[in-house]
Amino acid sequence: MNMTPKETVAYLDEYVIGQREAKKTIALALRTRYRRMQLDQELQNEIIPKNILMIGSTGVGKTEIARRLAKMMGAPFIKVEASKYTEVGFVGRDVESMVRDLVMTSISIVKKEQQEGNKADIEKWVLNKIIEKLLPPLPTSVSDEQQEAYANSRERMKSKILSGDMDDKIIEIDIPKVKVEFSDSNLPPEMLKVQESLANMFSATNKDEVKKEITVKEAFKILEVEASEKLLDMNAIKNEALKRAEQGGIIFLDEIDKIAVGAKNDGRSDPSKEGVQRDLLPIVEGSTVNTKHGPVNTDHILFIAAGAFHVSKPSDLIPELQGRFPLRVELESLTEEALYKIMTQTKNSLLMQYSELLKVEGMELEFEDDAIKALAKLSYTANERTEDIGARRLHTVLEKVIEDISFDADEHSGEKVIVTKELVHEKLDEVVEDDDLARYIL
Repeated sequence: MNMTPKETVAYLDEYVIGQREAKKTIALALRTRYRRMQLDQELQNEIIPKNILMIGSTGVGKTEIARRLAKMMGAPFIKVEASKYTEVGFVGRDVESMVRDLVMTSISIVKKEQQEGNKADIEKWVLNKIIEKLLPPLPTSVSDEQQEAYANSRERMKSKILSGDMDDKIIEIDIPKVKVEFSDSNLPPEMLKVQESLANMFSATNKDEVKKEITVKEAFKILEVEASEKLLDMNAIKNEALKRAEQGGIIFLDEIDKIAVGAKNDGRSDPSKEGVQRDLLPIVEGSTVNTKHGPVNTDHILFIAAGAFHVSKPSDLIPELQGRFPLRVELESLTEEALYKIMTQTKNSLLMQYSELLKVEGMELEFEDDAIKALAKLSYTANERTEDIGARRLHTVLEKVIEDISFDADEHSGEKVIVTKELVHEKLDEVVEDDDLARYIL
């Protein structure tokens, strides 16, 4: 997507409060990708992405920034936790599986786009299939008058189906048996080949179709899947998905501080932290990873690593890995004012979410400004006195305040309920002041 860094930051401002430096850094990294794609092929290959290391406490917006950007761009994006991977030789997920996960995500994105682009053809195929069930085709030997009458009947039937008049009509359709598919992205390439062979073997013995009686409305949904399989070019989809994963993929590597080896830690716990770093190094540096859909080169995949680094420091990572994350940005802890803005200024804010949820019960929920300020102050205090979990504290605090209102919502249908400053203090003061209670409840 051709957006300037300023436009990207403005978009992020709708969802994430503050953290301007982090937004600028990522916006520039994405713009550099766009600039690179406009150059000659030879020069494109020379320009490698500037991977980013985000340092900040939990709940300050690290993941949200990366997730929103990927959604905005429609780029293949996955979030993985570094602490879930193990060194080669240990039982567990190997680091190459993150690339295989990225490919699967990319295939899903491209397939969805193709389905949207071919929506008219898919709907036409499904409609014809349903009409044939309601009006079986005539034999070729019938007269021209009969064929004309049949064509008129088809048009009338088509109009009835599209208008919804036939939604409850029961028809019998052939549903293919569920295809046996293995999708463990953690398997090595050799096992993936065995996996594919097993899948093909089971599919060969599983070609029978099951006849099922369902309504016309239900048939639309089921037949859309079959239509997509028949009308879409899956090879072209896979090729495009592999290209996007290579050229536009983003892997958000969270909790990277958990695999850093501190000065007081020999790092040889089971599995080895340093070993995971060394396994991660070739993936980040650029290598070819075999997937069941084809090889993927990681040279131009953008890696965004993030961690709190409370116990360890970025310098505790092995030097080679440090060098592969040249852009570093530190995210600020959330202040009382930032927490207030998160509840009032972000798009689809938490307060709006709670209000909309309770509208389902016919109840109008409103928060006084003083109540919001009290929520921000008490959340900030709880973060200061116990563990700092950033904006995630707001979820806990808000749930505690409106728990009883939400529980009795059905009794207040048609009413307007106002959350006041006094209610907030009544629900939270005792808990926030008592450190032991706060640790367990908030």
